[in-house]
Amino acid sequence: MTSGSEDARAAGDPLRRLCYYNAGFLKQRRVRRIMELAGEPLRLGKPKAGDGVAVWGHSPYASRGEAVSAATGAPLVRIEDAFLRSVHPGRSGEPPLGLIIDHEGMHFDAGRPSGLERLLREHPLDDTALLDRARGGIARLREARLSKYNAHDVTLAPPDPGYVLVIDQTRGDASVRLGGADANSFREMLYWAQEDHPAARIVIKTHPETHAGQRAGYFTTEDASDRVTLLSDPVDPWSLLEGAVAVYCVTSQLGFEAILAGHRPVAFGRPFYAGWDLTDDRHPLLFPANRRGRSLTRPQLFACAMLLYPTWYHPCEDRLCTFEEALDWLEARVRAWREDRHGWQAGGMRLWKRGVLQQVFGRETRVVFSDAPARPPRRAMVWAGKAVEGADVVRVEDGFLRSRGLGADLVPPLSLACDDLGIYYDPRQESRLERMIAARADLRPDQQLRAERLIDNLIRLGLTKYNLGGALPDLPAGHRILVPGQVEDDASIRTGAGDIASNLALLQAAREANPDAVILYKPHPDVEAGLRKGAVEGAEAFADMILPDADPAALLAKVDEVWTMTSLLGFEALIRGKSVTVTGTPFYAGWGLTRDLGRVPARRQARPTIIGLAHAALIDYPRYFDPVTRQACAVETAVRRLTEAQVNRGGPALRLLAKAQGFAAGVSWLWR
Repeated sequence: MTSGSEDARAAGDPLRRLCYYNAGFLKQRRVRRIMELAGEPLRLGKPKAGDGVAVWGHSPYASRGEAVSAATGAPLVRIEDAFLRSVHPGRSGEPPLGLIIDHEGMHFDAGRPSGLERLLREHPLDDTALLDRARGGIARLREARLSKYNAHDVTLAPPDPGYVLVIDQTRGDASVRLGGADANSFREMLYWAQEDHPAARIVIKTHPETHAGQRAGYFTTEDASDRVTLLSDPVDPWSLLEGAVAVYCVTSQLGFEAILAGHRPVAFGRPFYAGWDLTDDRHPLLFPANRRGRSLTRPQLFACAMLLYPTWYHPCEDRLCTFEEALDWLEARVRAWREDRHGWQAGGMRLWKRGVLQQVFGRETRVVFSDAPARPPRRAMVWAGKAVEGADVVRVEDGFLRSRGLGADLVPPLSLACDDLGIYYDPRQESRLERMIAARADLRPDQQLRAERLIDNLIRLGLTKYNLGGALPDLPAGHRILVPGQVEDDASIRTGAGDIASNLALLQAAREANPDAVILYKPHPDVEAGLRKGAVEGAEAFADMILPDADPAALLAKVDEVWTMTSLLGFEALIRGKSVTVTGTPFYAGWGLTRDLGRVPARRQARPTIIGLAHAALIDYPRYFDPVTRQACAVETAVRRLTEAQVNRGGPALRLLAKAQGFAAGVSWLWR
C-alpha cells in the first residue's frame, strides 16, 4: 500500500538512504520506520552517491544536516509531522500518524516553494474520485471532532456563539518566523480583530502546548479585558470554529481547519493555505503570481494537504496506508482516549473477563473492579446482563464481530460495545445503537463506500460473530429456510423474544407458516457445547435437517430465508441479501428491512438501508481491540485478525478454566 506522498515526490526519484545528524531521529522509532517503508531509510554516517540528508523541518538542529548537504552536494530532505498527528502533542512522546517528506522545501517556509505548494499550483485537481475523497475526509474530521492534536474535551461547551476567534501560537515556532511573522503580527491581528468587529466579543484560543505548560504563547492574561477573553480550556476546535463569526490567524494549522469549517480566515502571516483565494490575506508581502494566485476550493486544498502530500502510516498493521485508513485508526484511538481517560469502575464482571477489560479500557487509567458506586470522574460500567434496571451505568456487551471461538469457551473478544442508554438487545428502552441506526438513514458517499467494502470483505472471508468453521453437508433442494437456535435463558430472549420464546416454538411457527419449505435447524454453539440452555427434543418433527457444527457463513450462502427470534444470524443474513422474518424484536427489526411478526417500538421510525444498518452496528457501535499490537483499532484491522490462524484464543489459564466450566456444565444436575 502506498500513500499520496508519491505525488509530492514526483519531482525527483527516491534516494537510496537519508543520513541524519541529530539525536531526535535516533529516538523516534516510528519516524525511522515510516521512512524505511517509504523507501528512504534513515542512517547515521556520511552521504555517498545516491544518498541524501534528512533534517527535521527547520528545527534548531537542522543546520547540521544543511551544512553537510551544502558541503557534499547531497540532496536535502525535510521531514515533519503530518497535519493529522496524534492525541497528544509530540512533546508528550506520542509518535506521529504520518509524515511530510518534502524534497523541495517545507510547507511552512513561505520563502521558497515546497512540495505542497507545487501540488496546489500544478496538480489538475479535477479528478472526481479524488475530490469525493476530500469531501468525505472533511466531513469525517468534523463528525469525529478530530484535529492535528486531539487531547481536547468534546463535552466542554465553547463560549456563547457570536465571537471573533483569534488564534494564538507557540512563541518562537518556526512556522511563525518562516511564515513572515513575528510578535508584532500577533499584536496587529488582535488590533484588527477588534477594529473590524467593534461590537463583537474576542476569544483568543491558546495553543495546546501552551495549555500543557510546555511552550509559551504570544498572548497572556495581560491581553484579556472586558471584551477580550483568553481561552486555554481544551475545547473541541470544531465547536469553537462553529461558534465564531470570524477567524483571525497568523500561520496556525487551525486557520486551515477554519477554511474546512466554512470560514474565510484573516491571515497575518504567509501559511501554506494563504494565496489560494480562500483567505483574507493581510500580510504586507503577497505571493507572486507565478507561485500562488490560483483559485482553489476547500476540497482541492484538502486533497493536496491531506491526501497527496503526507505519507500515512498504519500503527496496527505496520505499513504505509491511505489517509482514510490512518483516519480509521485515529478515530478508534481518540474514541478510546475520550471514553477511558477518567477511568472506569467495573461491576458484575467475572474473573476471566477482567484481564480483557483492563486491556481494552485501562490504557489511559486502570480499571477498578468493584460493585460499589463509582466516584466521579470515574464512570461505572457493568456487564449488560448484570445491570439493574434503571441504574445509571454504561452497559458492556460483546460486539458483533467477536472472536474465533465462543465466549462460553472463555475466548477473549476483539470487540466490545459500550452503551450509555440501554443495550442493543433490549427493546424495552432506547439504546445508543438505535440512535446510531437512525442517524445512518442518510449516508455520505464515503460512509456508503466504507460499509460496502466491509460487508464485501465479511462475505468474501466468510466471517460471522464467532467464526467456528465446521463442515456443511449436502442440503435438500427447495426453498431453504434457516432457523437458528438460541440460548433460551439469554438476556436477548428474556427481554426481546416476545410471545415465541423457545427454539421449539420457533421451529413450530416456521413450519406452520412454510409447510412446503426445507427447514434447516442450526442449534446454538453454546447449547451444542452443553454450556447453556436451549436443547430441543424432537426437532426432527419440524426440521428437514439439523445442522450441528455447521459453518454459519457457508450456511447463509446456501439458504433463501432466515426465521429467528432475536439471533444475530438474522443481521448476518440481511447483510448477505437474504430475507429475514423475526418473531421478536432484535436491534435490526423495525427499520423496514425485516418481516416483523413481533412487537416493534414506535420510536423506530427511520428507514436506513442495509448498508446504513451495517455502518451503525459494525463501525459506529463497538470498540475494537487489536490483540497483536494491544491497542484500539478499527473494524478493518479486527477483520484482518479474524482471518489469521492464531489469534485471540486466550492463554493457557483461560483454556484450563474453559475446560473446568465445560465439566461443570456437564454435571449441572449436581449444583443447579
